[in-house]
Amino acid sequence: MVDVLGHLGMALIWLAPVWFFTDRPKAALATVFTGFWFGMLPDVDLVISNHVVGIHHHGVFHTVLVVVVFAAIIGPLWGLVVSRLLGGTTWFSREAEKRATTIGFIVVFVTGLSHLFADMLSAPDVSTRIEPFWPIYDGPIVLIDVLWYQSVWATWALFLPGLALNGVLWYRARTRSH
Repeated sequence: MVDVLGHLGMALIWLAPVWFFTDRPKAALATVFTGFWFGMLPDVDLVISNHVVGIHHHGVFHTVLVVVVFAAIIGPLWGLVVSRLLGGTTWFSREAEKRATTIGFIVVFVTGLSHLFADMLSAPDVSTRIEPFWPIYDGPIVLIDVLWYQSVWATWALFLPGLALNGVLWYRARTRSH
């Protein structure tokens, strides 16, 4: 697994397509820079494992099933909060609360998957391998051990391009809307 900034960087990269689905830079900016934090959501197991027996890092919270559950519960709530804050945009409008809840689901789902993907690229060397398709497939998925566990270089190599990519897309969106 990469460090925190690496997971956040992967979430930024996976959220970058948001810029192509709205003509409102403000809505895209709010979506990306409030939504990318959900890229750390599967690591809630680090906290829960201190209080609940049987929960361990890279366990059930690092599965697509739990990412879907998080997205179904947290996503719509986040979408509604963002829609209240950005009620003047066409993308997150008060009249389109269903759309806001759908966008919220997608953002939490995509960032959760980005976390699992980053762990599949980096966890196999010294950490517990993740089983993202549990309970359908009970076994670890290892893409390739590309990133060293807690590699400073890998972490920054994900975070900085994620910031840069969204910065370029923000600039592009801003210049096109004027």
